[in-house]
Amino acid sequence: MHFKTVAIIGRHQDSGLDAPLRHLVDTLQAAGCNVLIEADTARHTRITEYTIASYEEIGQRADLAVVMGGDGTMLGAGRQLARTRVPLIGINHGRLGFITDIPLHSAQDALTSVINGNFEAEERVLLEGRVVRGDVVMFSGVALNDVVINRAGRGGMIELRVELDGTFMYSQRADGLIVATPTGSTAYSLSANGPILHPRLNAILLVPVAPQTLSNRPIVIPDSGTLSMTITALGRVESGASVHFDMQTWSDCQPGDRIDVRRAKDTVRFLHPTGYSFFSTLRRKLHWNLMPQPSDNVE
Repeated sequence: MHFKTVAIIGRHQDSGLDAPLRHLVDTLQAAGCNVLIEADTARHTRITEYTIASYEEIGQRADLAVVMGGDGTMLGAGRQLARTRVPLIGINHGRLGFITDIPLHSAQDALTSVINGNFEAEERVLLEGRVVRGDVVMFSGVALNDVVINRAGRGGMIELRVELDGTFMYSQRADGLIVATPTGSTAYSLSANGPILHPRLNAILLVPVAPQTLSNRPIVIPDSGTLSMTITALGRVESGASVHFDMQTWSDCQPGDRIDVRRAKDTVRFLHPTGYSFFSTLRRKLHWNLMPQPSDNVE
């Protein structure tokens, strides 16, 4: 038994989630696992007949967390559980799902395979950052996908001065700037024409959002340094700017504020059924017109 105690986390806003979650519980119990249901998931789906646990308790007691939902659900669970090193496996109950990569119709077989020890593990990096005003830290957070600085509402462009380890990189006027992990390269960054980074790369991606100067291009930098972005000006007097750490937002940025971002000490551990391929996931999710390959046995 590789995983004696397994936690289930669901995107509880989805209607009809209780039935597939109960199927997961049946699969896990048939394999001899003890099951924990994350507290918000239990409350909203009314699945309360099993042991209910907070994220803190899941971090202390679980050997594995199964996340059913979309990538947003996985992002939240990953941030919560990274420090405790509980591995995660993602089952897609959303739309696109790059990191909740197991299709719902394959969930029972895939989960059984993982429980029996047939899995591959990978580490995904996190970013940690803070908003600094003078000598005061106004906000801090971690992100599995990206840290995004953008203009608020219909305000004008924002101006940023960007430095890496104190070395000046460039200044730009744009609607925003995306600082993405390899995981986040298939999220907002992708829609802004950023490149896709393989998850095993030790890199951070910077992608401008609608820059004034078209020569401002995405750039990949090492993840071993500290990136500092200072807001030098806002487009209009009434304009504002926000910083988003995945789904966590600080919306009161002012000229002179500095946003520091670096790779976090903690990582998120994802598990996949044996035979998982990152490229297979890209082909399936992006509808690349390629013939299926014999190794694509998880599709």
